[in-house]
Amino acid sequence: AAQSPTNSTSFSAVPSSAGNNPPNTSTATTTSSSSSFSTSLPVTTTTSTTLTSVATETGPLTWPISEYSFTPFPTPTLAPIPPVFPATDPLNPPPVDSDYNVVPDFAPAWAAAYEKAQSMIANFSIEQKVNITTGVGWMNGLCVGNIPSVANFPGLCLQDSPLGVRFTDFVTAFPAGITAASTWNRALIRARGHALGQEFHAKGVNVALGPMMNMGRVAQGGRNWEGFGADPFLTGEAAYETILGLQQSGIQATAKHYINNEQEWKRTQESSNVDDRTEHEIYAHPFLRSVMAGVSAVMCSYNLVNDTYACNNYKILSDILKREYGFQGYVMSDWAATMNTLSAVAGLDMTMAGDITLGSGTTYFGANLTAYVMNNTISEARLDDMATRIIAAWYYMHQDQGYPNVTVDSFHPYNPLNQEVNAQSNHDELVRKIATAGTVLLKNEGNALPLTKPKSIVLVGSDAAPPVSGPNEYADQGGDPTGILAMGWGSGTTNFTYLISPYEAIQARARKDQTSVSWDFDDWNLDQAGNDAIPAEVAIVFINSDSGEGYITVDGNVGDRKNLTAWHEGDQLVLAVAAQNNNTIVVVNSVGPLIIEPWVDHPNVTAIVWASLGGNEAGNAIVDILYGAWNPSGHLPYTIAKNASDYPAQLTLGGTATDILAINYTEGLYIDYRWFDAQNITPRYEFGYGLSYTTFEFSQLVVTPINASASLDSSQEDLIQNWENGGATPIAEGSSAALWLHMPLFQVTFNVENTGSVYGGEIPQLYVHHPPSAGEPPSILKGFTNIELAPGQTGQASITVSRYDLSVWDVVRQGWAKPNGTIGFSIGASSRDFRLNGTFPV
Repeated sequence: AAQSPTNSTSFSAVPSSAGNNPPNTSTATTTSSSSSFSTSLPVTTTTSTTLTSVATETGPLTWPISEYSFTPFPTPTLAPIPPVFPATDPLNPPPVDSDYNVVPDFAPAWAAAYEKAQSMIANFSIEQKVNITTGVGWMNGLCVGNIPSVANFPGLCLQDSPLGVRFTDFVTAFPAGITAASTWNRALIRARGHALGQEFHAKGVNVALGPMMNMGRVAQGGRNWEGFGADPFLTGEAAYETILGLQQSGIQATAKHYINNEQEWKRTQESSNVDDRTEHEIYAHPFLRSVMAGVSAVMCSYNLVNDTYACNNYKILSDILKREYGFQGYVMSDWAATMNTLSAVAGLDMTMAGDITLGSGTTYFGANLTAYVMNNTISEARLDDMATRIIAAWYYMHQDQGYPNVTVDSFHPYNPLNQEVNAQSNHDELVRKIATAGTVLLKNEGNALPLTKPKSIVLVGSDAAPPVSGPNEYADQGGDPTGILAMGWGSGTTNFTYLISPYEAIQARARKDQTSVSWDFDDWNLDQAGNDAIPAEVAIVFINSDSGEGYITVDGNVGDRKNLTAWHEGDQLVLAVAAQNNNTIVVVNSVGPLIIEPWVDHPNVTAIVWASLGGNEAGNAIVDILYGAWNPSGHLPYTIAKNASDYPAQLTLGGTATDILAINYTEGLYIDYRWFDAQNITPRYEFGYGLSYTTFEFSQLVVTPINASASLDSSQEDLIQNWENGGATPIAEGSSAALWLHMPLFQVTFNVENTGSVYGGEIPQLYVHHPPSAGEPPSILKGFTNIELAPGQTGQASITVSRYDLSVWDVVRQGWAKPNGTIGFSIGASSRDFRLNGTFPV
């Protein structure tokens, strides 16, 4: 039965309907096993068991037909407070810093944009306002999503993907999100976003459909590689910097997929059942950081959340995103994820691609939305809000000022329009740098690396080679890779203008060193591979593992990976070579973790290079690591386990064509390394791990309080005092994004010394340890920075933390609160390699 939202009388924009409350905001009565607080989102109990013993739902909760009134959320009113809270235009964000200490204030820019948008629609008819919200339908425009022109509004072009402009020519294939996250380098992540935005802008795209920030809850999840790993803080910071970079280029960024779209199997027919605390602390956090970065748009996902489709879910769209986070932009559906016209009441502002199913020629918005407004089922004030948000984002990004024409034709690849603009610039240099910095050195016995003019090298495995039929041999990269794996498959891809394979890059380097190079790209002839390895001074084996979006199945992998083993019997290939060569180096191009136990401890496997997905320059980046042109500085954005069963969540499979699967997030807060730590499970390589060709020592830890609150008004000071006394943030507009909550509270400084013999960079990481009564995992990432040092050089590193960083979500009080007890922290080189320890004086 539908229940009213928790503390609903304090919410704004809660629709009233003759006593009908939103049906998807029920208050749970259960207690999370991972938390001392009860939950406020439901842990679903309406399940049944099919003949295949798969837990399923009885059906989605839907909105009753009624009359729904609407009151807009108020806009933020806090005055800018430079330098901590400066008024910020999205085209001029704060400079990137290895340690953030500025909270940009986008409210003035949004307010100006809203005023212009409201003026534009003042004389629009209902039909015109509806047209602003309704895509023209699949394949009915140049872009994957299109909003038509209305009066003086020219319409919008929405285009994939998170790593490059999809379906066109002369664009860059950037390293995937998972590779960018592996750099742990804010400046490189910001630069990637900026360069991406420049290419979208050059092609006349208004809205870039990225970044993607799902959490990698399931290691086999098909689209994990599009995102930034398995930790909310790392993902949130990567999303934040990507959005600032994208929008600096004048392109609207889209935070997706909101929310809990963590597997591809039956993604439109599964309910992710998540408790309120887990939702806030894990899955919603990257979207909060996106809002704080001034993101223009948010895309709701295909799945159900606690029995209600995400795009029809008032709790997540209106209460959390628009009320609690103070989001000023618009919510679009994923393509064909709109489930009914009353989704507009829940908080959906735009339906994409417009049709109910792609190419159907029908829509839940369009004439249906017009009729619902005209008969007062949906308030015209809500329609005004929808159109205002969409047009305001256009003004907010200054797209009314000489924006270039669209030069993309998504559905006619040979249209000369696709070649009219070359958007690549010199972005190949950045691609190579990010791919190199995102490569993680996992093992290096006896200083096997870097290579120093070896006499002979053999390259083994198809992953070393150029793809047999060129870099775009499969549509959307949806096929069994025949060469180097440089991106996954699905809508998160782009066309390669070119692709440098390890074979080409190593050949070029070998010519300089006069090294003999041989190769064997046959993954299946193990005897031949072993024989080829015998005479070589160095044998380099290349293996991979691919995944992607569920609309494409590759070798039985329906988007998600069937298992966590290397493709093409990669384990056997490594063993065959290592059996014959005592200097076997393994290079891995993978969408995510692999189980590498069959060979990781083999005495002849001297080095492991985890190269992820490198984009255009993948081969050159690998060479830069192998030969030491770049000292490895990448760190893992997820845990590599010893057994697949060690991970806390597995794929939920099965179900009939009509079943809605129940996917219960029973692990709660304990995803990835948090689970391994709490359960005392030893991983093969822990989250945050990464070796270097040099060594570092940490010393002289100092914690300094930051008095940044002196310029706050009395109401903000009262909230700070309330927090210090154990109170929770109030239930109010923008409460989770409040300045006082996010402004710097402590500065943690320490020295880092390069104690080795070569120049290199380290990624110091800060993990918070809450008191046991808080019910939190043992260690939680809450800060990181990067520092580069010459041999013997010592530098000071700094990491700031905020009140938000030290808070937990209280589901009873529906706010962020400081736990009672001592809050400790550690500084280290990974989630299990702590070098310094301290406490915060709160």
